[in-house]
Parts: sequence; C-alpha cells; structure tokens
Amino acid sequence: MVVFAGQGDARRSMSLLWRADGPEQRGRRPGPGPRPGLSVDAIVTAAITVADEDGMAALSMRAVGERLGRTAMALYTYVPGKSELLDLMYDAVHAELPTEYDDTGNWRTGLTDWARDRLEFHLRHPWALQVSQARPVLGPHEYAGLDTLVRLLNTTGLEAQVLRRLVGTLSHFVRGCAGTVAEARQAAAVTGESDEEWWFARSALLGEVAPDFADRYPSLTAMETGSAPQPPVPAPAPGEEAVPYLEREARETFDVGLGVLLDGIEAAVRRTAAP
Repeated sequence: MVVFAGQGDARRSMSLLWRADGPEQRGRRPGPGPRPGLSVDAIVTAAITVADEDGMAALSMRAVGERLGRTAMALYTYVPGKSELLDLMYDAVHAELPTEYDDTGNWRTGLTDWARDRLEFHLRHPWALQVSQARPVLGPHEYAGLDTLVRLLNTTGLEAQVLRRLVGTLSHFVRGCAGTVAEARQAAAVTGESDEEWWFARSALLGEVAPDFADRYPSLTAMETGSAPQPPVPAPAPGEEAVPYLEREARETFDVGLGVLLDGIEAAVRRTAAP
C-alpha cells in the first residue's frame, strides 16, 4: 500500500505544516470563549496513535475522532481532511529524530549513529514507510532531518553534487532495510505462518521440483555454500516473541551494507584529498 502525501489543498496544508496563518494553524480555534478541548496537535497525536497501533489502513477521520471522544465532523474545523492530516502526521513523527550528532570527530561514527536512529524510527512508525518519497511533505521536521544528514555529510569534504546523491543513497538504503523488517514482523500475523515454517515448507520442495538447481544457478549456490553458517538464535525469554528470520537477515544486511557504503564514502574522500 503506497500513499502519496500532498494531496490536500496546497496552501492549507503548507500553512498547517508550518503553523503560518494564525490561531487555528497554531493549534486552537479562533474566537472568544474558553479554549476548546481539541487542537491541531491533539488531532495529529491521536492520528499517529491510530496508525502506530492499527496501521495506515485503519486511519480515518472517524477513527481519530473516536480516539478523542469526538465526531469526525468536530475535527474539520482544525484539519480540512485526511489528506492534510497525513501530511501533518508524517512531519510530526520526524520531530522524534535527533538533530544533533558529534560532527567534530569521525564522520563515519556520526553517519552510523544517524542510520541506526533512522532505522529504529521507521520501525516505531512502520506506516510512515508507506508514504511515497516521490512527493515529499515539505514540512519543518522533515527538513530538519534532511539538514542533519547533509551537515554530517559536509564533514567529509566531498563536493555538493556528490553529497546530494549520497543523501538519497543512505536514505533509500535505511528505508529499504526498515521496510523488510517491518514486513517480516507483519507476515506471521497476516498469513498465520512463521518465517521458519514458510521457508522450511518451500525450500524442502526445491530439491523435488528443481533437482538441477545448483547447475542452473551456480553463482547463487556457490555464494550460499561459501557463506559462514549463521549462529543459532537464542530462544526468546518468557513473554518475548521470537525474532522473525527475515528480520534477522535484514538487520545483518543493514550492518554489512552500511559498512560497505561508508567504506565507499571513505574511498571517495581519499580520492578527493589525493594531490
């Protein structure tokens, strides 16, 4: 399920994102009398809770209103509709991300910390992974996160046109790994079958349906044969859930892949610095 941001009224959405146009955009309804119990911020917080707990498919103005003990109609004074609400939600959760890293020492350490923080952020809010990057929200917190990454990359000394592409490379890499972990966590609940059960049932059949598998795919077979055996996964403690197989694989991919990406950046830095 891919959701595109920025489908509401452009001026109203941008004004709400940046709280630019008076008391309603700053979080309260204009006019005399006591301050109402609703606000833009309260509605956004409730919407994020709905999406975190029940997923993007459960998000609606009605569901958010119920969470606040109000009708859907009561929300429209503050937020024009679901499209504008999605923009506000997406930007608001980005406020959780750190914006300060040690950029005076090793840039590699700063980028590693940034990537790990970003991975865990996506796993706290997996619904945000469904918001397409084709059309960014253009909100203040989203920009703050982008500015943080650019500031870290600036310490490498690479030229701006290279840094611009590295922003995309690192962001897409982290989102891709986070997406696999998020889907692995959902798969068992949705299908009723664990990763281990799924793989065992199908991999066992490969020998029957493709007895010449090794000959047909020699490079893949050689890689798997030469790979170091995976250490056994400890049994979960009482009350804990077992880590899905694909989550373990995705996290290993994240660690190894991030290291290789940073090695590449380091190589580029050396080439730039060479006389």
